[in-house]
Amino acid sequence: KKLSPEDAFKQLQNISYENLGFAKIDHHRELRSGLPEVIYSKGKSVTQIKKIIQSISKAGSNILATKLSSDMYKTLKPTLPKKAIYNKQAQTLVIKNNKSTVKKGLITIVTAGTSDIPIAEEAATTADLLGSKVETIFDVGVAGLHRLLDNVKKMDKARVIIVVAGMEGALASVIGGLVSQPIIAVPTSVGYGTSFGGISALLTMLNSCATGMAVVNIDNGFGAGCMAHRINLLGEFAPKNG
Repeated sequence: KKLSPEDAFKQLQNISYENLGFAKIDHHRELRSGLPEVIYSKGKSVTQIKKIIQSISKAGSNILATKLSSDMYKTLKPTLPKKAIYNKQAQTLVIKNNKSTVKKGLITIVTAGTSDIPIAEEAATTADLLGSKVETIFDVGVAGLHRLLDNVKKMDKARVIIVVAGMEGALASVIGGLVSQPIIAVPTSVGYGTSFGGISALLTMLNSCATGMAVVNIDNGFGAGCMAHRINLLGEFAPKNG
C-alpha cells in the first residue's frame, strides 16, 4: 500500500510513544522487548482507559487490560468493538487486532485452590495473547496431595509451569520437588488473617528449598504469564535431540 508523505509522517510521529498528557503510550515496546504495552486498569478512570485503548488500537496492536473491574467494563462496553473479550473472573479485557498465529510450546498453570483461579486466569489470558499454548490444572493443593499426583504426567508435558497459591503457599515447593521444568510461583492474597494478604505465601515461596523456582509479586498473574511466555519461547530455539 502506497502512502503519501503526509500519511507516512502521521504514522511515524508516534512510533516511539504517543503523549496523551495523562499517559505516554509506548508503541515501540513490542519491537524493543517482544512484549506489548499493557493497560493496568486500577487507579485509572474509564475515560483514561478508553483513550489508551483507542491509541493502541490505532497503532494496530493487540490490547490487554488487567485488573479491570466488572463495573468499569460495563461502562466501557458500548465503546468497545465486538471482538473484545472480557474475562470477569480474571478481570482482563482482550482485543485482538493482529492475526492469530499458531500457539507455541506449552505453559501449564496450576492452582492450589479454586479461590486462586482468578490470578491463574490472568496469567493464562496473558500468555495466550502473547502466543503461548496454555493448559490449566485447578484445585490440587496440599490439603489433598493425591489430586496433584494424579496430574504429574500432565505437568511433565509443559516447558514451564506457573504455580498459583495462597494460604501458606506450599504447593510451589511440592511441585518443585516433582518436576524438572522451571517454575514461576505466584503468591495470592487468598487466606485468613495471618496470611497478611499474601505475604505468608510470598515468604514461603521465597524461602523454598525446591530448585529451579522463581517468584513474582502477590496476585501478579500478568507478570507470571509474561515471564512464562519468554521461557516457553526459548524451547522453540532449543536444539533437537538426534
